[in-house]
Amino acid sequence: MIEIEPRPLSQAEFAPFGRVIEAPALPRRDYFDAELASRRSHANASLSLVTNDPVRESVLAFSSLECHPHSSQSFIPMSAGRWLVVVAPDALGRPDMQQALAFIAGPSQGITFRPGVWHLGLHVLDRRSTHAIFMWRDGTEGDETFVDVEPTTIDLSKILKEA
Repeated sequence: MIEIEPRPLSQAEFAPFGRVIEAPALPRRDYFDAELASRRSHANASLSLVTNDPVRESVLAFSSLECHPHSSQSFIPMSAGRWLVVVAPDALGRPDMQQALAFIAGPSQGITFRPGVWHLGLHVLDRRSTHAIFMWRDGTEGDETFVDVEPTTIDLSKILKEA
């Protein structure tokens, strides 16, 4: 069993996996185009909304991760509290769970995963939350890959008490 200790989301620690998207502190517009990527010219842009109920368990257990080998994938909170971002580096086409990281994102933080980044699906922590998701899809199995991983846990007991 692998245990991951969650930490606050920061660009410095998340950089190997993509980009943290934060709203400008002052009135202005920031662009995040450089992080958006499609490795298939025929794939279509896909924008979706997902609403999730919060995790209720004090320990989150999982045994699979996903990646999108041909597309970046962005998650932008629309109405959210804190949420969980779990990533693992690639090791010969599979996630390296010994190097997996868990981050706690705030309600004003979004992220863009680079193409091929192994990650856990969206889990929210404080309340029912809605996120916009942007990626490229062509409707084939190449849109996403799921693999089984060694059973992994994240202790959320301290984090959930902070809500």
